[in-house]
Amino acid sequence: MARRTLKAGTLLAPLPAVMATVGDMENSNIITVAWCGILSSDPPRAYISVRPSRHSHKLLTERGEFVINLTTEALARATDFSGIYTGAKVDKFERLGLTKLKSECVAPPAIAESPLSLECRVFEVISMGTHDVFMADILSVSADEEYFDEDGKLRLDKSGLIAYSHGEYYKLGKKIGKFGFSAAKKKKRRQTK
Repeated sequence: MARRTLKAGTLLAPLPAVMATVGDMENSNIITVAWCGILSSDPPRAYISVRPSRHSHKLLTERGEFVINLTTEALARATDFSGIYTGAKVDKFERLGLTKLKSECVAPPAIAESPLSLECRVFEVISMGTHDVFMADILSVSADEEYFDEDGKLRLDKSGLIAYSHGEYYKLGKKIGKFGFSAAKKKKRRQTK
């Protein structure tokens, strides 16, 4: 099998395409972030990476809090717009017609149109070259009632989540398995007499 060696770079894909909110209810901004993820499940921790030159970096540094808002196919244009334009010149909530939702534990608002939001408080910032990594405790999670089934299970698979891959957005596709499916034992058929 032939392979080509490339210059070292940031070619991990796909990545989440999230809209992080920073600031507070009166002075907030939305920044699109693909460099984000989970650090730990116990305690629950996440991170986002932001360039120091970005308007949101200042708000992040001042408050030490952010909200990670998952994005959907319906939010794809807003996600892209929030990654292109600076909040120093544009009120993205107003321009995009998005609704600020008061958070439970942090000052930045969540985005009401997002199916799920994670409220985060920064515990450490590490400079990593072009970006600063804001590592945070996840203090609260809120999810839209629309995505819970009759048994109370959260069904984000019904929300049309999107991902980012090398400059392009993709809607997540069909389920191909679940955690542990490769090791699951096949059910034996009942024999009838």
